[in-house]
Amino acid sequence: MRFADTDPLNRSIFPVDEWALVETEFGADDMGRTETLFAVGNGYLGLRGNVEEGRDGHMHGTFINGFHETWPIRHAEEAFGFARVGQTIVNAPDAKTIRLYVDDEPLVITEAEIMSYERRLDFRLGFLSRRIEWRTPSGKRVLITSRRMTSFTDRHLGVIDYEVELLDADAAVTISSQILNRQDGRDEYRAGVTEAPGAFDPRKAETFTERVLQPRVQRGDGGHYILGYQCTNSGMTISVGARHSIATDNEFTETGYIGDDLAKHTYRVRARQGVPIRITKLISYHTARKVPARELVDRCDRTLDRGAEVGVAELFEQQHAWLDDYWARSDVEIAGQPELQQATRWNLFQLAQATARTDGGGVAAKGVSGSGYGGHYFWDSEIYVMPFLSYTAPIVARNVLRFRQRMLDAARARALELNQRGALFPWRTINGLESSAYYAAGTAQYHIDADIAYALCQYVAATGDEDFLARGAIDILVETARMWEDLGFWRTNTDDVFHIHGVTGPDEYTTVVNDNLYTNVMARANLAAAASAVDNLQVNHPDAHKRLVERLGVTPAEVASWRRAAAHMHIPFDPQLGVHPQDSAFLEKELWDLEHTPDNHLPLLLHYHPLVIYRFQVLKQADVVLALYLQGDRFTTEEKLADFEYYDPLTTGDSTLSAVVQSIIAAEVGYHELALRYFRSALFVDLADLHHNAADGVHVASTGGVWAGLVSGFGGFRDHNGRFTFDPRLPDGWDRLSFRLTLRGTRIRVDLTAEAIRFTIEDGEADATVPLEVRGERLVVSPGAPLVVALDGHGARRVGAPTMQNVRGTRRADGTLLTASIPTLSLDVDEEEAAAVFD
Repeated sequence: MRFADTDPLNRSIFPVDEWALVETEFGADDMGRTETLFAVGNGYLGLRGNVEEGRDGHMHGTFINGFHETWPIRHAEEAFGFARVGQTIVNAPDAKTIRLYVDDEPLVITEAEIMSYERRLDFRLGFLSRRIEWRTPSGKRVLITSRRMTSFTDRHLGVIDYEVELLDADAAVTISSQILNRQDGRDEYRAGVTEAPGAFDPRKAETFTERVLQPRVQRGDGGHYILGYQCTNSGMTISVGARHSIATDNEFTETGYIGDDLAKHTYRVRARQGVPIRITKLISYHTARKVPARELVDRCDRTLDRGAEVGVAELFEQQHAWLDDYWARSDVEIAGQPELQQATRWNLFQLAQATARTDGGGVAAKGVSGSGYGGHYFWDSEIYVMPFLSYTAPIVARNVLRFRQRMLDAARARALELNQRGALFPWRTINGLESSAYYAAGTAQYHIDADIAYALCQYVAATGDEDFLARGAIDILVETARMWEDLGFWRTNTDDVFHIHGVTGPDEYTTVVNDNLYTNVMARANLAAAASAVDNLQVNHPDAHKRLVERLGVTPAEVASWRRAAAHMHIPFDPQLGVHPQDSAFLEKELWDLEHTPDNHLPLLLHYHPLVIYRFQVLKQADVVLALYLQGDRFTTEEKLADFEYYDPLTTGDSTLSAVVQSIIAAEVGYHELALRYFRSALFVDLADLHHNAADGVHVASTGGVWAGLVSGFGGFRDHNGRFTFDPRLPDGWDRLSFRLTLRGTRIRVDLTAEAIRFTIEDGEADATVPLEVRGERLVVSPGAPLVVALDGHGARRVGAPTMQNVRGTRRADGTLLTASIPTLSLDVDEEEAAAVFD
């Protein structure tokens, strides 16, 4: 695990500001990370934090949620049912670029003499700003300020303003604003990136070697330009437009150019000392699956017209107002911890940028901040992002679930292809088709069905929105329950127990196993929830139940079979060790000597063949421990402690999804210092680039996990089937933790100190009340009267961290563990073969 026990940011460059990420020195060797950290997005449109002048960059990027190209997956050895169609997010034409020349000398920031520099991503105002002073080769001082925003109120709209002022002399200034389809749509936009021969990282996106974006439309007139394209294989279309205006008292001329892959508007200015030049650039992106690019041109026109009518000043005011409402619903305050507060708000701001305007689309693993994981949607959104949305932005949560609902037909077809009834959602996808080339760590993760069902049930419990189920979302529960009931089997020759074989759990270092605990526990919940939902629908919404029966042919006998399978689900348990085995054979494996594995051999997936990893007790990420969190009401306190102490020493943390879960359970079972260490690692995973891949985009699931670590870990909040409970664990040294939850339409504020927890209704119906529990005591929060509950300590407290001595294995005469000898040199694996393994 990559811990961040001290503040990992260089505060001379990144000073503490609780409401902004600020950079005071440009770093040419760190552009990949900072392009991600300073990206702006709204869930639909994302602009990486590239420098405005456009020449320098790790990866120039503009990404549209769901805009992708397809390609045939070629398997060295084919088999029935393998994924056939790969999908990869496309780097869209770049409208960010504004090139600057002073006396015909270009501003190239990596080469220029920069006298002062500040870049600021403001979490309250919602835009990226930059202010630099440049001394030209001839000695003239030039002040350049800029702002960049993707609108939360109009998801197709972006705004850039760029101001230049000569400080001590007159000069000829040229400003060239561009829309640039870099490298004709191919992935060679990774400027300046070189990789060692044979190096690979399967977390990165696939690259294209042939043209992806076919030109369809070019139109330019009077500073207004639109380019339209169609993807070669997927057929998706995109149009990007820009509208320019200038404000200056200097004399100027302007010209324009448009071609297949470049549109530019150029201002030539006779700039006088102290007389600023401001360029305003409105940009618009529209995409579609079946609409011709020419029609999208009209949509771009309307968006740009609307932006011009509103005006730039009002657009920035609308952005501020939107974020005022967002923070009122979503802010988490850590009193007396400014470094942690800044990092927390950066993570929460990333959640807004990844989800706010998905508007019926999915939440990609990197949001719209980069191309990592190919722009795919995984289970991440349901387990790590959806809780945040359900309790702070229920409308967005509903839209994300509707996105999964629209995938049902493809999921039914995929289940049929794998000889199953019901529906099987793809492990990774953009268009609804399975895109995971390696089935063992992809398709075999059937638990995604239960994860989606869990998110749906959590949303309904948090909001009370049973109407969503009645209007068709219940089909998700029905079809996933059918899949589990068909996939599992009864071992009637020995016992009356329901088993599920041949699956992979969240831990991708152990694949295709029998009775994976996480899968079985989540499938049990899925089956039970589907049965209850159908019964409730019959009672509360009889017309909707009738339509369900007509639509899907659900029968009482089928519902009874789900309930029986859930009641008799096999939950592995080893009475000798007192722990739940991760699967039926996990405890029989050798132990990986993780304590003596060199740091430069992590993550294991980049240094060892999968077969080497699969033979050992070693985890990529929390598996059983995740089940303890999500289904915590089904485990005893003693079981949670025993399981955590067993699996924690075996967990590499090679996945960014792990630390937050380990933090939550560590806090619950009493490892308070360890919980804080894990939390800090999740908090800074991108900010400090702890996994060395922040350049590929924000780890959006981890940002959701940060919220859960604070609210569920230290705040002790749980929601099991609509029963809201609190058992807080405030870290030592924290003065106060405050957060908001929207429960059944009522927003409450929770303030936690070491001595007490206080609940205050902030918004909701005048007579709304919120029933909840604090450490087993049933209480009701009423309007106008904050509820204060005294706390008496943190429960059990354990020092240090679990060690390998908690783990089962062969022991020497002195009682110490005998672990397997693991080679310290990685295997020489072919890059393409390895990349297909852990995709």
